[in-house]
Amino acid sequence: MSINRRNFIKTSMGAAALAGVAACTGGAAKSGSETKAAATSLYNPNAKLNISFQEWTIDGELKDKLDFMEQHGVVGLEVGGNGLAGRVDEYKQALEGRNIKISAICAGFDGFMLSTDEAIRNRCRDSMREICTAAGKLGSTGVIIVPAFNSQQPCMPHTQETRDFLCQWFNELGTFAVEQGTTVILEPLNRREAFYLRLVADAASMCRDINNPGVTCLGDFWHMTWEETSDMGAFLSAGKYLQHVHMASRKRRLIPGEDGEADNYVDGFKGLKMIGYDKYVGFECNSKAEDKNASAAAAVELLKKQWEEA
Repeated sequence: MSINRRNFIKTSMGAAALAGVAACTGGAAKSGSETKAAATSLYNPNAKLNISFQEWTIDGELKDKLDFMEQHGVVGLEVGGNGLAGRVDEYKQALEGRNIKISAICAGFDGFMLSTDEAIRNRCRDSMREICTAAGKLGSTGVIIVPAFNSQQPCMPHTQETRDFLCQWFNELGTFAVEQGTTVILEPLNRREAFYLRLVADAASMCRDINNPGVTCLGDFWHMTWEETSDMGAFLSAGKYLQHVHMASRKRRLIPGEDGEADNYVDGFKGLKMIGYDKYVGFECNSKAEDKNASAAAAVELLKKQWEEA
C-alpha cells in the first residue's frame, strides 16, 4: 500500500497524540474532572490572582477609587511615571492602612532608548533613573519601559548590534533599579505599535542574557492577542522573568468583558498558574460602558471566575 508524505505525517502525529493521552491517563479514558485534576497537578501552589487597576481605570477622586478597589478586592494600584517623584508622599498617605499597594509604574519617561541621537537616549536614561528612584520609595514592583514606539524616529535598526546595545543599556539601568529597591520591566507590544520586542519570549530571552535581577518583563493580553500563538506558551516562555501582566478586552482594548465571549483568558491563566505567578494582573484599557465603574466591577468577577476555571 502506498502512502503520501502528508498522510504519513498526519497519521504519525495522531498516533503520538494518542500515545501521549494514554500515558497521561494510564491507558484508560478519564472523566473531565480527572483530566482537570491531572492538569492542575502541574500548577505551582504559589500562584495567585492579584488584580491591579491603573489610576485612571475607574472614575472619581483618588480616595473614592481606592475605596471602590478595596470593596471589590483589587489589591494593586498602577500609576504613571510622569511627575511621579512629586507624588510619592501623596500616594503613601492615600494607601496608608489600606490593603492596596503600588504595583507597576506605567512608563512616563522622556525620550527613547533606541534613538540614534545620544542626547535623546540620555534623556531616557536620566528620566528612567528618576522614576526608578520614586518607584523604590513606593515599593513598586517595577517601571515599565518600551525601547521604541513606531512613531519614534530616527531609530536604530533591528540588528544584533542593536540588541547588544539594549542588553548593555538595560543591565546598567537594572543595576540602578535594584539599588533603589525595584526593577525595570520590558514590555513587548504588537507590531502596529512597536517594531522591536513583540513576543514575550523575546523580552524574556533578553532578561536571561542580561542575567540581572533588576531586568524583568511583562506580558500584555492585548498585545499577545495579535502576536502570540498561545497565551499559555507566552507566559511559560517568560517563566521567572515575568514581573507584571496587563489586561484588556481582546477586540477593542476595553475593560475585560466589554467584548463579550471574546474575552477569555483561561489559557493564559493556566500558564500563570504553572509558573507560580504571584505578582499583579493589571487593567490597561478604556471603556465604552455607560457606567465605567460597574463595568470594572463586573470585570473583576469575570477574571476571578476564569482564574478558578483555569
